Amino acid sequence: MVRLLDAAEHAEAQWLRAARTGQARAAAELPSRHRQPQATDTRQATGPDGSAVPLRPYSEELTGQLYSALSRKPGISRKVAGWTCAVCRTAPAAVLDHCHEHGYVRAPVCHSCNALEHPDHLYPTDIRVAGRYARLFDTEAADWLRHWHRCPGCRTRSVLPLPHLAAWTAHTASRPLRPTHREGRARRPCGVLRVSWTGSQNAPRSCLLTVAVDFCPSGEHRVLARVPYREAAGRFRAWLAETAPAVAAAAGPDRLDGLPARFRPVIVDTSGEGLSLF
Repeated sequence: MVRLLDAAEHAEAQWLRAARTGQARAAAELPSRHRQPQATDTRQATGPDGSAVPLRPYSEELTGQLYSALSRKPGISRKVAGWTCAVCRTAPAAVLDHCHEHGYVRAPVCHSCNALEHPDHLYPTDIRVAGRYARLFDTEAADWLRHWHRCPGCRTRSVLPLPHLAAWTAHTASRPLRPTHREGRARRPCGVLRVSWTGSQNAPRSCLLTVAVDFCPSGEHRVLARVPYREAAGRFRAWLAETAPAVAAAAGPDRLDGLPARFRPVIVDTSGEGLSLF
């Protein structure tokens, strides 16, 4: 039943993507006289008197502030709307991106950049590694890692939070193991990557990441690799030093000074020792 539901969800997502692509093509083919004129003030905020105010670049004004406290301040939404997105630096900011593990604000970002960094959870301990991770870990890796390090808590560690580390492991470390199928003159990666985990990252020897391929003609839910948490963290540290040396240099050896005493748990640990996954 679980596999049937997963297959139905996957098919529905493909239909929606195809429908949106068709609508975009139809809109692009419309004659210019039928197109709606674009607003000329899309990159301007509105001042208290209703006048247009030019957007300003974000300059680390919120460094070190906690999202829980900042989000309750009056007028914060209007202030956020006055910045450009700190990631793409082109669109107006809409929300405050923050670290869900430590609670610190990273920067104001647009909806598109904010959604890009969210792990695609299927279940609490199971995520789907979609195509957006190709941008996150390949073409935009240095920019994303620099943005991720705006959180003081993440900057003192040299490993990603568990869901992101799982996605990185599936997309990067297991890429050579992924089966391919011939498509024209080239070969296309098969199916959709999915990674799940058991145990707790607080007890690294108990945490195991399992990378699999869903919707593969050669066998659905085909397991590619099982990687211990400690091994995945070590691989990421080496990759971080090669991909973004400045970010790796800023990452401390698990310094704990100035960090919150309690982290926000995402997944309840099942080991019975009272620990929680981040």
